[in-house]
Amino acid sequence: MPATLSAPPFSPEASGLSGVTPVSLAQIREPVEAPLATFRDHFRDAMRSDVTILDRVTQYVLRRKGKEIRPTLVLLAAEMCGGVREESYTAAALVELLHTATLVHDDVVDEAETRRGVLAIHRRWKNKVAVLFGDYLLSRGLLLALDHKQYALLHTMSDAVRRMSEGELLQIETARKLDITEETYFRIIGDKTGSLIAACLAAGAESAGADEATADHARTIGEKLGLAFQIRDDLFDYDSSNTGKPAGLDLQDRKMTLPLIAALELAPEAESARIMRIVKKRRKSPGKIREVVAWVHASGGVAAARARMEQLAGEAADGLRTFPPGEAREALIGLCAFVVARKR
Repeated sequence: MPATLSAPPFSPEASGLSGVTPVSLAQIREPVEAPLATFRDHFRDAMRSDVTILDRVTQYVLRRKGKEIRPTLVLLAAEMCGGVREESYTAAALVELLHTATLVHDDVVDEAETRRGVLAIHRRWKNKVAVLFGDYLLSRGLLLALDHKQYALLHTMSDAVRRMSEGELLQIETARKLDITEETYFRIIGDKTGSLIAACLAAGAESAGADEATADHARTIGEKLGLAFQIRDDLFDYDSSNTGKPAGLDLQDRKMTLPLIAALELAPEAESARIMRIVKKRRKSPGKIREVVAWVHASGGVAAARARMEQLAGEAADGLRTFPPGEAREALIGLCAFVVARKR
């Protein structure tokens, strides 16, 4: 595991995270290590095909296993809500199939060169194979739920995919106009990021036999956790010391994220108009990027975004405390602190 995934120093002000020590992803996985091993067998079986090229691409993907955050969330939620069952493995496999499919399609859309340190699928097998492989994974996931008659799971995950697609399209629409408000920003990141994490916790709860109210509560917690996760990502663009990458990459791409939106709302109108004239330029000098980054810090945008992130993560942690005590619950609370404190 890369050193960047270990627990960093942390002193949150949010009440829900007070006294919570961030943990590493390895520690978060500990309560479900054995179920995760079983999940991997289910996942491999779900991807299997007797079509040679599909099998070759599948093996290529399986050799480069990711961090398995989403299936871990499903299994932790199941454990917290009564225990991992056979239905939980189906839910975890479906989540990972859908997530992998979206990554494959995203790489095509973004013209990405690599994924997890190796050539992206579309760079090795061309766009057509990548798109069809992503479609295959989506279909395998849907059939997995139908074959096991897990209709609630099918509804939960289909709704997440719908929201993810809507969020991506809304972001494209607003990016053209550069008129994004805080309300629109939260709708976009809720759909793009929050929806899938929410679905993971809801699906895990449902798979353990939780009632509808409990599953909805888990879904709300996941949504808040996903929002906090995305705000943390957006804050990285205003602090190069954390990631080692230059600050302002989102600004260079004319992306409006919460630190900038908050700063524009806090600053005098004339000053905000001046900054927006810089942001709207398709090409910006490094000096102008540094100027905007410094202005967002000085105007309180970064502090406001961080406060909102900590509030959301704290609310997610408080929501988790309504479940019975146990290792799975504590791991998820630790994850709330990890999301806020992570360095990449």
